Amino acid sequence: MHEQADIRDLSVAAWTKRCYFAGRALMDDRLRPFDLGSTQWYVLWHLVNNGPSVQRDLGRALELERATLSGIIATLVRKDLVAQTADGGDQRQRLLTLTAAGQALWRRIPDFSFIHNAAFGGIDEADLATTIRVLKSATERLQALLREE
Repeated sequence: MHEQADIRDLSVAAWTKRCYFAGRALMDDRLRPFDLGSTQWYVLWHLVNNGPSVQRDLGRALELERATLSGIIATLVRKDLVAQTADGGDQRQRLLTLTAAGQALWRRIPDFSFIHNAAFGGIDEADLATTIRVLKSATERLQALLREE
């Protein structure tokens, strides 16, 4: 039987997860008045910053499962924030674009850079660079292992 780990002894993965969830909880709190969740925000962010996207490509870019993305898109379409139309080249593919209502909402949503600043402000740039390098390498290793299976 495993003993409960002392919080001081949590692994890198556990602290990474805790940091992610703390940032996401803060983001969800700030998005609540806009009736959005953080994953819905992420879809809107991608469309704002990259323009219209085929749904399949968006799922790959955001690393979301097809069923998850379909539910999110259906909600955003129902809210009239995203339009979903047949792609001219392939009628089976759905092209996603931000609607006028989606653009108007996006302009009202706060800038979330304060979350990054709260979490990492004042931390030495070299430490941050090392952290990014280590987490990127670990992620790539795990993704490679997953592809092998």
